Amino acid sequence: MVQCFRLIRTRTIRERHSGILKTTTETAYGITSLPRQRASADQLLAIVRAHWGIENKVFHVRDQTLGEDACRVRKCSAPIILSALRNSVLNVLQTLGVKNRAAQLRTFCANPVKALEAIRRKISEN
Repeated sequence: MVQCFRLIRTRTIRERHSGILKTTTETAYGITSLPRQRASADQLLAIVRAHWGIENKVFHVRDQTLGEDACRVRKCSAPIILSALRNSVLNVLQTLGVKNRAAQLRTFCANPVKALEAIRRKISEN
């Protein structure tokens, strides 16, 4: 261990049912092998934020939109296959230029032919 640090996180979110804003504070501690000459406090903060940026951009979407954390599949390679399918779905939605993924997924689930037609149109454009 070369450095340790304390990070105080404060976030404000709107509760889904009541619409009330709720502020929470969390303190996290970390250790790093990077010496101060290579990583100042600001640089450590940037490293931690970059890590959570990945979590927030990819995994949060997979969990909130596709319910990944609620999935109870645990045997053999099924979790890996489902993860690959979820990634594929999100990539297709991104390629189609979808802004509201959840709404578009509901539309496609109600009408799978519409999903296939959208994909076919996008492929023929390229």
